[in-house]
Amino acid sequence: MNSTIFALASAPGRAGVGVVRLSGPQAGVIAAKLTGALPVPRQAVLRRLRYNGAEIDHALLLWFAAPHSFTGEDVAEFHIHGGRAVREALFTALCDLGARAAEPGEFSRRAVENGKLDLTRAEAVADLVDAETPAQLRQALRQHDGVLADLYEGWRARLIAALGRVEAAIDFSDDGVGESEFAAAQRAASEIAGEIQIHIDDAGRGESLREGLRLTILGPPNAGKSSLINALARRDVAIVSETPGTTRDVIEIRLNLSGYLLHVADTAGVRETRDVIEAEGMRRALSHAAGGLTLLLLDGSLPDPRAGMPPDLPDPDIIVWNKADLGFQREGLCISLKTGSGLAMLQAMLQQKVQQRLDGGGAPLLTRPRHRQALSEALAALRHGLEAPPDRAELLAEDLRLAMRAVGRITGRVDVEELLDFVFRDFCIGK
Repeated sequence: MNSTIFALASAPGRAGVGVVRLSGPQAGVIAAKLTGALPVPRQAVLRRLRYNGAEIDHALLLWFAAPHSFTGEDVAEFHIHGGRAVREALFTALCDLGARAAEPGEFSRRAVENGKLDLTRAEAVADLVDAETPAQLRQALRQHDGVLADLYEGWRARLIAALGRVEAAIDFSDDGVGESEFAAAQRAASEIAGEIQIHIDDAGRGESLREGLRLTILGPPNAGKSSLINALARRDVAIVSETPGTTRDVIEIRLNLSGYLLHVADTAGVRETRDVIEAEGMRRALSHAAGGLTLLLLDGSLPDPRAGMPPDLPDPDIIVWNKADLGFQREGLCISLKTGSGLAMLQAMLQQKVQQRLDGGGAPLLTRPRHRQALSEALAALRHGLEAPPDRAELLAEDLRLAMRAVGRITGRVDVEELLDFVFRDFCIGK
């Protein structure tokens, strides 16, 4: 971390204002050379940016002295006009003065290394940048506020305490306190294991909320699946035709449904067929449906709407009868994609299903596969340790250490270096 780095912290492209962030040991020297003098920390001042006698821009300059900055280092921010020529002139000057362009996530990585953020909060920064819906924003803000860090660090602290009891059981086994300390450590380990199990058994709510929940539309050919996805998207994204089997592949749209991100997929019609391409389309449709919500759309005007469909089709979350304008009577939700009747009720039903699937009841939600893997390792270690007999307390002690390290990896309290490249590789430049 001896180098001084810079990056555009605002969106690229033509804009009214662009923010360039500079962080590192030479940030103050470089900023002073460009502007003449550093301002009072955390006070915006208007300065002329000059380099080699040429004027670059009139800009606002903000100075954050270490350790009171995002990265924990000296940081300067230049609020410049957002044109390409201005940006490139400033970048050239910064490089000439000894700074280098930052790698993706390098600012947040330095914040973690300097103790300004733990890894869960750093991941929340990326989620805040990527949030598309209010629900994603709420989850990212809660994680940034430390709800996950507090939960995981709480478990880690209790594991340390349990480990201390086991060590006491080993050290004082001849003094009459060994058995009671061992039993207390086992009780603590059992309680933590139960809490971790509940946290893991969340049906992927947090990950689905962050990445978007899949909704797959299934049904026989010509039931109206493509028309339905066009109606939900309010634009033509799928080809609608009277010819059966028009859709051969999975067509997906992103839909903001009352603050939740849905990946809605139109799929090939599900029916028995000898057509190799159509069969592959159906295989992809059923594969896509796994793990998400499924909506089965049927033509309610037919005598047998399910005729020709495979008998082993998985039970759908929602069944919808289309072509209600033809006057049939069916139990359940009937819609007409021709007239639009029933679509509002369908959207309300979808919203209810999505909320039921993603609502965690206020509890902190597990948001990333990395967290799930570490917690699964911790849970396996705890269960193994609980099988240790009282006369082999060292076995429980070792498993408590393994569980403690696994939980600590989530927040970065242990083995930080091996995690940093993985965590920050997908961050945007400037964060």
